[in-house]
Amino acid sequence: MSEAEELRTGLKQFKFEDEGQTESQSLIVSIPEVVDPQYGMYVWPCAVVLAQYVWGHKEELGGKDVLEIGSGVSLPGVVAAKCGAHVILSDDAERPQCLENCRRSCEANGLSDMRVMGLTWGRISPDMLLLPPLDVILGSDVFYEPEDFEDVLVTISFLLRRSNRAQFWMTYQERRLVHRSSPPQVEPAVCSHSSRSISC
Repeated sequence: MSEAEELRTGLKQFKFEDEGQTESQSLIVSIPEVVDPQYGMYVWPCAVVLAQYVWGHKEELGGKDVLEIGSGVSLPGVVAAKCGAHVILSDDAERPQCLENCRRSCEANGLSDMRVMGLTWGRISPDMLLLPPLDVILGSDVFYEPEDFEDVLVTISFLLRRSNRAQFWMTYQERRLVHRSSPPQVEPAVCSHSSRSISC
């Protein structure tokens, strides 16, 4: 990493804890953020909400095969890996800086052997065809740009049909302006696939 890149990168820590239990479990995850806004590679609220959801379902993840799409800073995927899942991180194959940021997140959390792959929404690549059967697909704020929605849906549909037991865990932020005093809402959702449909 060049000195200029190093100056634009900060490290942010997130702590996940179980509340209300006598023996409290906790996890601290470090995420490198690229401060330069043109990359958009910082921790969005949706990533935190999805990571908290993953942490809350950690007992379900041990030994499961998980793919995070649109990983960016990879917070949900890193938390899933720390919970015992076999995780593959993915982001746009045409944006190597995003893939490199995924690798930095892995290294910052002692997960340097985690697989990072290029996956461009709407395109079925040879790498996608070689993915193992998945149990969970994670997507944090992948429904951001309306012009990408169809490509995201094509990708998710392909992955769910290929792994018929998979679930799609996602968060999205409702961005339409309802009222100026209303804060934006972040919603978690879990989608499942059956032989005929995808339901959320």
